[in-house]
Amino acid sequence: MAAQTLAAETVTGNADVMVVIAQGEQNTTLPTGGMIAKQSAAGTKTQTPLVTTPQSITVVTRAQMDKQRVMSVSDAFNYSASVLPNYRGSSNRSDETIVRGFRYAPKFLDGLSFGLIGQGAGIGKIDPWLLERVELIRGPASVMYGQVDPGGTVIMTSKRPTAENIRHLQVSAGNKRLGEAAFDFGGVLNEDSALLYRLNVIASTRQQFVNDARQQRMAIAPALTWLPNADTSLTVLTSYQYDPEAGFRNFLPAYGTVFATNAGYIPYTLNVSDPNYYHSTREQVALGYIFEHSFNKAISVQQNLRYSQLHDNYKYLVYSTGGSATDTTLMRNQQRENIDADELGIDNQLKASFATHTVNHTLLAGLDYKWQKRNANFWRKTGDKYNFDWAHPRYGGAYLENDSDLPLARSAFKKLDQVGLYVQDQAVWQQWNLLLSGRHDWTEIRTYERTLNNAKRQSNDDDFTGRAALLYAFENGFSPYISYSTSFEPNLDSGIPGSPPFKPTTGEQTEVGMKFQPVGSDTLLTLSLFDITQKNITSWNSKLKFNEQIGKVESRGAEAELGTQITPALSLMSAYSYTEAETKESTNASTPAGNRPAATPRHMASAWGTYLVHNGPLAGLALGTGVRYIGSSYGDNKESFSVPHYILYDAMVSYDLGVASSQWKGAVLQINVNNLTDKHYVASCSNNEACFYGVGRSIIATVSYRW
Repeated sequence: MAAQTLAAETVTGNADVMVVIAQGEQNTTLPTGGMIAKQSAAGTKTQTPLVTTPQSITVVTRAQMDKQRVMSVSDAFNYSASVLPNYRGSSNRSDETIVRGFRYAPKFLDGLSFGLIGQGAGIGKIDPWLLERVELIRGPASVMYGQVDPGGTVIMTSKRPTAENIRHLQVSAGNKRLGEAAFDFGGVLNEDSALLYRLNVIASTRQQFVNDARQQRMAIAPALTWLPNADTSLTVLTSYQYDPEAGFRNFLPAYGTVFATNAGYIPYTLNVSDPNYYHSTREQVALGYIFEHSFNKAISVQQNLRYSQLHDNYKYLVYSTGGSATDTTLMRNQQRENIDADELGIDNQLKASFATHTVNHTLLAGLDYKWQKRNANFWRKTGDKYNFDWAHPRYGGAYLENDSDLPLARSAFKKLDQVGLYVQDQAVWQQWNLLLSGRHDWTEIRTYERTLNNAKRQSNDDDFTGRAALLYAFENGFSPYISYSTSFEPNLDSGIPGSPPFKPTTGEQTEVGMKFQPVGSDTLLTLSLFDITQKNITSWNSKLKFNEQIGKVESRGAEAELGTQITPALSLMSAYSYTEAETKESTNASTPAGNRPAATPRHMASAWGTYLVHNGPLAGLALGTGVRYIGSSYGDNKESFSVPHYILYDAMVSYDLGVASSQWKGAVLQINVNNLTDKHYVASCSNNEACFYGVGRSIIATVSYRW
């Protein structure tokens, strides 16, 4: 059956169409109906029970995102192990996350790359309302996805058409002048149920926690599925997102945030830029499809394709250096950035299920191609006239230059072509599960430096990545496993103009762990130990104002993650991680070997619980609460200072109005408060000139209606 119909069967009689929902295994592209997922296709590209997947994977369902009222994809991982989701606080324009000590986790949407990815963060940001689930693959995933970071990979799944009618309207308001309206419609379009649709729309506006900075968004995502027969499906996925106010991105000094000065601390909401010189917009458009066909019960094919464009503009005064215990003067630059990016991805898959004697095989073979191009321009002007006294802030004035008068500091055109050929075998013999995967990538990166007389740099690289994993599934629900995997990442970052291209970044990981899921239960416990080594890493040189390759880093640690539906009324999730990271080799004096990388807490822990009252006068009331602990971390790679640990509390209360009156059936009122105590804290520092305040208290009241 096509993927969209695995969980539903249509029976036509007379003029009526009856949809029967099967009570079987979860489909990884359809709503799970709860906060605990049991299936995932992220790690293997085949629908596999999480308990028998020999890799640490977190699934954040639509229900969890709704209960916790996440406002970004990075927020979805607030209660996941080994993830620092908002290390930049409210200065996070691109959903940058740090996983297992590595920045930044690349993002994939519906199996294809989302946003240009270098060793630095990918660009672009998708509204979580458009997503059915968000998953995190920990460790290298190059064997399935090609160009990725060894720390982890974010896998996003769009809301898909379903045979079940969906009518969902939602309106929200909150502090920081939050206003939001969204709807989600879906169902059958014709009598024989051959056409299904889904339409998601959202519009929102809110102030950020920095003065005079806003986020505004309008997004629409129409989708259509055609089922010409029981063996074939074609799903067209489109989206358009426009952010007329795309958010704030800047830096703060350690003095005034981590350390007190003679003037105290920098105000939590201070805008270190200038409201008179601020423009932040983003526009994204995407068009793609997923084609699936089953030749028989054993053999099927699938093709994913998407073309996307992104236009990003940002102009601001950026803090560069300055500030001390006795001096509150900061040096700033006036700069403007413009990025136009295009991306095409296609993934062809052949799947076969067969047996050799007593061994069952699920074989996957694939050929994918990725084409990306990025046209980036960067204007900047420096000088003492931009100096800013944060203790006595003054904005506006003759010191601001017209955009046309800013000198062009960097203009480059970069193009990436990548072809990958991969094969995977999931072999099952009795309780033994063996996973063997191999992939070879060929890449070509061409860079044209317009500011250097259109000088051309080209690098051609290829590499083999692999994965081998073994798991034993005991009948009592325990599944210990061991795995080894590698990664390959052509580097899209650039060094000093005129310097040779960077070498590809490679990584390898050994992971041992255990999963536990009692038979028939909605509980999944994952314990894992990992050891990751990454070579040819790059680091930002604050003196040169460019990246450089510095050597090798290692990250070792332990994780525990639990998700359980204890009773129909009570659910719980908790996570803990211990990460020991070290720079093993370095040629950069600011990143010495033997030290722990900045913004890498040793300890992180979280817990979230929800209780729903089923009976009595309070029936329909649900209460949720959570706590997040982020341990202390070094503020730079020299270990010269530390950023204190912090604890954040979240709360949720909702009430099903339909319990009180049948006239309100389907209506739910919900209030979420994140950072309940409005704690002021430093989220992280990367060096003395790159610290970030965390996000303040967020209050969101939501009324949703389903019919």
